[in-house]
Amino acid sequence: MQKNANQIFQRYEKKYVLSRDTFESFQDRIKDYMKVDGYGLIKICNVYYDTKNYDLIQRSLNKPIYKEKLRLRSYGIPSEHDYIFIEIKKKVNGIVYKRRVSLTMQEARNYLEYGIKPQFESQILREIDYLIQYYKPVKKMYIAYDRFAMAGKNDESIRITFDQNIRSRAFNLDLAKGDDGDLLFENEEVLMEIKMAGAYPMWLVKILSEFQLYPVSFSKYGNFYKRKIEDKNRMEKK
Repeated sequence: MQKNANQIFQRYEKKYVLSRDTFESFQDRIKDYMKVDGYGLIKICNVYYDTKNYDLIQRSLNKPIYKEKLRLRSYGIPSEHDYIFIEIKKKVNGIVYKRRVSLTMQEARNYLEYGIKPQFESQILREIDYLIQYYKPVKKMYIAYDRFAMAGKNDESIRITFDQNIRSRAFNLDLAKGDDGDLLFENEEVLMEIKMAGAYPMWLVKILSEFQLYPVSFSKYGNFYKRKIEDKNRMEKK
């Protein structure tokens, strides 16, 4: 990734939870329309930032019209001088806006943890500055998963991703410290995300209907947060 590269995404994202068998059958069913993208299977690692009292995720779980998240993301386990992303992910009336800037992990750590700003300016950095000043976010959760990604053969703006082995930890909140964690799903379910700018093509509508698949409201960070709170409540009752 080019140094200091800014990236902006705007699209609809719908999520579906698939059993392992359904995942394999569905993947086979769409192969006439979709191809494996340039990355194929890749490990995605994230560190989520939130307020001290988890205000961002609590607000998100209430399904407001507008919500936002701040995270660090890497593709694979990075070293200090590898480039990673600082991302702001916003959702407004069902449309997802993802804005991110690429820095070395050392630069990103210096910026988010010590307030040392990068040696360049951009609109996205100004937005990140605002979030930092307003929320004073701190590291709260590490989440990783193995993603298999596909793009449309005739329209590469259609993307379908399959996230497997979704795992999390609330310690060692550093992208460089491995990708181990507790699994979210007990039965090897797969989280499918369909990402596109407009309406689904008819072939996709028909296939989703064949498999009786329907979108769900799902947040990886939100589900791990709810589990953390549930575990805390159980411990307090003992």
